[in-house]
Amino acid sequence: MLMRTMGLDVGTHTIGIAISDELGITAQGLKTLRRKSMEDDLKEIAAIIHQFEIDKIVVGLPKNMNGTLGKQAEFVLQWVEDLIDKIHVPVETWDERLSTVGASKVLLEADLSRRKRKKVIDKLAAVLILQGYLDQSRRTNHGTLFQE
Repeated sequence: MLMRTMGLDVGTHTIGIAISDELGITAQGLKTLRRKSMEDDLKEIAAIIHQFEIDKIVVGLPKNMNGTLGKQAEFVLQWVEDLIDKIHVPVETWDERLSTVGASKVLLEADLSRRKRKKVIDKLAAVLILQGYLDQSRRTNHGTLFQE
């Protein structure tokens, strides 16, 4: 069964968006959405869900390094509740503690200017969130799939 998953890195000003290939193996960055209003954001996300036939959404949950939930995580969880109310696609959260740090490191190693990094960091963070989720799902599924 072919299915696509969407990964979201939700911030106060932008939302990084990534989507998986149809086999659910790789994540590709799609875009960085400049936040306007919840209604506008959800309309754009709904259009992407329809266009790419998304059947699951993974939202990065920014936990503190000790695993607790801070202000930003509470903001994301409230946003996810609003998303679930409006969009009828399963939504999961994914621990994204190091995704933005990882994205920054990748972009620094690529020697991109600060301005260019700022344009793509959220999209790349969404890719890292989604790729981590896809990799874990495959390990979990394959681990049980081949057991006797």
